[in-house]
Amino acid sequence: MASKLTTCFVCWNLSTGFDCNHHRNNRAMRSTFPPSSKLRRHRSTIIISNQFCLFSSQQKRQYNKKSSRPSSIDGPLNPPNSNDDDSLHNFNNNSSSPSALNVNRTEPAEQLSDGQLEDLLAMIKNAEKNILLINQARVRALEDLQKILSEKKVLQAEINVLEMRLAETDARIEVADQEKTRVELLEGQLEKLHSELAQKGSDAELHDIQTGVLSDANDTISSLTVELNSIREENASLKNEIESFKTQLNDVKNNDERLVVLEKERLFLESALKDLESKLSISPEAVSELSTLKVECKYLSDKVENLQLLLDKATKQADQAVIVLQQNQDLQREVDKLEATLEEANIYKLSSDKLQKDNELMQQKIKLLENSLEKSDEDINSYVQLYQQSVNEFQDTLNILQKGSKKKTLDEPVEDMPWEFWSQLLLLIDGWALEKKISVDDAKLLREKVWKKDKSISDIYLACKGQNEDEAISSFLGLTSSATSPGLHVIHIAAEMAPVAKVGGLGDVVCGLSKALQKKGHLVEIVLPKYDCMQYDRIGDIRALDVVIESYFDGQLFKNKIWVGTVEGLPVYFIEPHHPDKFFWRGDFYGERDDFRRFSYFSRVALEFLLQAGKKPDIIHCHDWQTAFIAPLYWDVYVPKGLNSARICFTCHNFEYQGTAPASELESCGLDSHHLNRPDRMQDNSAHNRVNSVKGGVVYSNIVTTVSPTYAQEVRTAEGGKGLQSTLSTHSKKFIGVLNGIDTDIWNPATDPFLDVQYNANDLQGKSENKEALRRKLGLSSEDVKRPLVGCITRLVPQKGVHLIRHAIYLTLELGGQFVLLGSSPVPHIQREFEGIANHFKNHDHIRLILKYDESLSHTIYAASDMFIIPSIFEPCGLTQMISMRYGAVPIVRKTGGLNDSVFDIDDDTIPSQFQNGFTFLNADEKGINGALVRAINLYQNDPESWKQLVQKDMNIDFSWDSSAAQYEELYLKSVTRGRATKRA
Repeated sequence: MASKLTTCFVCWNLSTGFDCNHHRNNRAMRSTFPPSSKLRRHRSTIIISNQFCLFSSQQKRQYNKKSSRPSSIDGPLNPPNSNDDDSLHNFNNNSSSPSALNVNRTEPAEQLSDGQLEDLLAMIKNAEKNILLINQARVRALEDLQKILSEKKVLQAEINVLEMRLAETDARIEVADQEKTRVELLEGQLEKLHSELAQKGSDAELHDIQTGVLSDANDTISSLTVELNSIREENASLKNEIESFKTQLNDVKNNDERLVVLEKERLFLESALKDLESKLSISPEAVSELSTLKVECKYLSDKVENLQLLLDKATKQADQAVIVLQQNQDLQREVDKLEATLEEANIYKLSSDKLQKDNELMQQKIKLLENSLEKSDEDINSYVQLYQQSVNEFQDTLNILQKGSKKKTLDEPVEDMPWEFWSQLLLLIDGWALEKKISVDDAKLLREKVWKKDKSISDIYLACKGQNEDEAISSFLGLTSSATSPGLHVIHIAAEMAPVAKVGGLGDVVCGLSKALQKKGHLVEIVLPKYDCMQYDRIGDIRALDVVIESYFDGQLFKNKIWVGTVEGLPVYFIEPHHPDKFFWRGDFYGERDDFRRFSYFSRVALEFLLQAGKKPDIIHCHDWQTAFIAPLYWDVYVPKGLNSARICFTCHNFEYQGTAPASELESCGLDSHHLNRPDRMQDNSAHNRVNSVKGGVVYSNIVTTVSPTYAQEVRTAEGGKGLQSTLSTHSKKFIGVLNGIDTDIWNPATDPFLDVQYNANDLQGKSENKEALRRKLGLSSEDVKRPLVGCITRLVPQKGVHLIRHAIYLTLELGGQFVLLGSSPVPHIQREFEGIANHFKNHDHIRLILKYDESLSHTIYAASDMFIIPSIFEPCGLTQMISMRYGAVPIVRKTGGLNDSVFDIDDDTIPSQFQNGFTFLNADEKGINGALVRAINLYQNDPESWKQLVQKDMNIDFSWDSSAAQYEELYLKSVTRGRATKRA
């Protein structure tokens, strides 16, 4: 209100009566008193109020000489009400009106309107009140200044005293040191005396003298020690007090600076006050009628106050009414919830007895099934023995039949066709099924022929290359005869797949495991989002199907386009949502604010695609939190729709990332948040109003795996489980760790196209040549060809032990080695730190840091390195150590997660020698990594033959996906068998 009144009043040009230009004076007001903050607005109001106060006092004296009417003002009046916008508006309008304000000295003062004089009177009275306030503030400021100066003097005196005491304690410490020196001299004399007395043979005298001297010395030492300790304690306390007083002194100095600023502001206020005073002194007639309006002004002020009280009372009543209304609405919602809960309870009560009876019958059936299985096992054992006896006879008969029957030859699987051929054929059949050009049953039979690599379907496919689509479909339908499935149908639904959409190890696992299962004779398909940032050049024969899949999200249906293509010989389906938020057209795979919505949408569309394509998979394998939604969606939404043939396998690659969100977010993809936000389902264990998608994957899946046996044990602890340890313990019977493998086709030094020279375990000369080539490329010294090269390829994040990597760089240099680091950090301060290290060693002969990721350079570093360092704080699996051993780089790792399952120390006698393959340490500190790195470099430098044998052993270890895929195959088969047995029961 003060700023509004200031603006209005300054519009009056007092130098020429009340004739003014409203806009010109407004600009002058803003230039003189810029309203940059509330403090400055208040200050400008005080200035103008002071000026009006002076103006009022001068005019009263002049008016008393001209008129006999009373002109005094009985105390300051309250300013106009800040809420009275109408009065301010009228005042501004009137003050800017030429007809109302064009008053000069020759015209009588009665021409002023009542509203103008009322507002002017109110402002003058407000000015009188404010001038009193500013005088009081000046007095208080002077008192504060005096107080601060006195405190400053006292503090300075105390500091001087403390400094004197500190000097005294230093002197006492010097005296104590001198006493200590004297005691040491006495001890030397005592020893000398002891030797002399021993020579004279007077043992008794020696003992007495020794005892006396020792007691004196001990007493002196003990007293000096006590005194020295007390002096040190006093010295420490004095130092603390000095620091405290210095802090207070700084505060005093700050107060001095603040007082200087206040004094400058006071001078500015006084100059502005004098300036306005000079302007106001020109208009003595402006307030000639003020005294006559005093009574009316007081009456109006009282009336305004009464109206304000009534308004405040009405406002409070309205606020109370709003609060009561909100409470009523909350109570109504609670009543609705209670009614719904009561209905559910009644239904549950009615069905509980039936469920109890069904449960008892189910237990009886399970016991019968167990007995049947035991009997079946006995029968199978007997059959196995008979089978083994007849194997040779059967083989001979089979060979005869193969040679004598052309028809049999035609029915054999075709093994010389690449996997891309069969995947393209499978995608062709699925496209026809989705486009409704063939029936679901025909598509199933044709898929099974592709699955078996049937020669007849491959011949038809090759023969149809020149035919139109209708003729090709007719030819394929001629093959729809009875067929049996040779293996499992597995569908992976994931957010990544190497090499087209890879961020971390997840992409490698999806690709490597799928290829290994495909080689074992299983039908494997992958469903991915169609990102805009994928490597499309690595996708074979990508095309869009002439079909649109509609999927539910946010209460409505959205269309989705389906693309197909082959990746590494595998059939892949890419889902492109036609959603206005462009979920997968963001230029990146992860890291968006709506990742929870993006991937819950994708999970729903993926299952919708399987349903509409008529697929009947045996296993649906989902990965990490991004597709963990598959498990609850499958059982709660899609099993009732008919997609009910599969068992769900969920793999969590890193429990650090769990995908949590408010429970209401589940509603978007069609899941019931009230049903799932429970402790035994998807409710996050640390926040009851949030859901956890990884927990949902664990609870709702038939198989739960992680990426190494050791990590499976670590996540059952509070530190490793990240809040899910209790859930994993509850579901421990279906939870297992399976160590990942690597794709040995991609990571093979004998065929790697990125290397200058290919090599193998029997010919290590190529490794030395690759080491020399890397040195030339990075500008490292090649003077000592036997100098060890330590490599490190990693993301620079705390999980990877960045402080130990930094220490290893300098330690390697001290031990006479070379160090090459390849990797970057998403954490800004870590990236800046390593950029500083890289700049420091920019032209160094033995250290090089490349702070980015380069695929071809990574292959070269693996091949060139003699040893590889992986000091992870935790590592679910880790592929780096497997790749490094594949390329003959001996790993140096911390014993955690998958590193503990794949690297075994060569000095650990508890490990059989054939498994010893590297160097390990336990504690994540500099001492631990020092021991492992020193041992590795010593062996390399001092025992070249043992080092060569270790390198050859590492290169011959089988880290392929064959072993891991066999474990997954066993898990799949057991789960499918249990599921089928349950359905039959």
